[in-house]
Amino acid sequence: MNPIENKHLVAEYKSRINRVFDYIEANLDKSFSLEELASQANFSKYHFNRIFFAMVRETPFQFINRVRIERSATLLKYNPNHTISEIAMMCGFSDVSIFSRNFKTYFKVSPSAWRKSSTENSNISQTHRNFHQRPEEVSMYFCDESKTIKWRSTMELNQSIEVKNLPEVTVAYIRHTGAYKGNEKLFEQLFNKLCAWAGPRGLMESKELTFFAVYHDDLKVTEEQNLRTSACMTIPPDTKVDGEIGKMKISAGKYAVARFILTAKDYEKAWNWLFGTWLPASGYQPDDGPCFEMYTEEQKDGKSPVDICIPVKPL
Repeated sequence: MNPIENKHLVAEYKSRINRVFDYIEANLDKSFSLEELASQANFSKYHFNRIFFAMVRETPFQFINRVRIERSATLLKYNPNHTISEIAMMCGFSDVSIFSRNFKTYFKVSPSAWRKSSTENSNISQTHRNFHQRPEEVSMYFCDESKTIKWRSTMELNQSIEVKNLPEVTVAYIRHTGAYKGNEKLFEQLFNKLCAWAGPRGLMESKELTFFAVYHDDLKVTEEQNLRTSACMTIPPDTKVDGEIGKMKISAGKYAVARFILTAKDYEKAWNWLFGTWLPASGYQPDDGPCFEMYTEEQKDGKSPVDICIPVKPL
């Protein structure tokens, strides 16, 4: 077989499996059948399980269980007003005892112990920061121009923060599974590949063109080799995609949108500050759904204007 043709076929398989990932992520609170998942990938239900395992190194239902457990761990950490039973239901577990057993098997602690430990660690970290550093203050104000509440901070990388409703957007994406933290070269390669696909199709000419990096998993919960991130760009909803390029929607909703000016080494600091300092003082908690970075302006002098977007709801 021609190597180019073989590469195209592998990309097609990856694209189909990514469609299954997207479907599961969008319906995590529901139950799934093997036939239903196979139809998303347009594979025969008789062979889908084997194909999925060969490419992901987990069966479809092992993958679903892991993602549900990891999502629940994040919700337990950031949603104190939801009971353990409610979080179990939100993540697709109809029986809280089954959820608790699966959670303990995966994390070696019970859901209640995980929640308690997450709260204590957060308090200890905050105390440590307050003792060793000048506190980075956050203050709320009403913006007359936009008629919205915004926040000011003394955090040197942060320019603005506001909570606002973002519209649904359709994006083309190329996905990476594995470690990505601090890997500037990886993101450059992903976006270059995406642009190489989009350019000949005239998709780079839109005035509304926006790029995103969507993070499907919690960096502090999911093991590095299982982390999923998608390099994305806005496209018209009727755009056809092929091969490695997938298509999905970034959901409309209420988001905390924080503008930072960052070098490559600053991203982790910005994310940690947003979750560790701004969020606890904001009156909001993370809502269910992936966080993402939005890039609307070009890099200048090695620094990039970046909007970090977190789905939120009232505490």
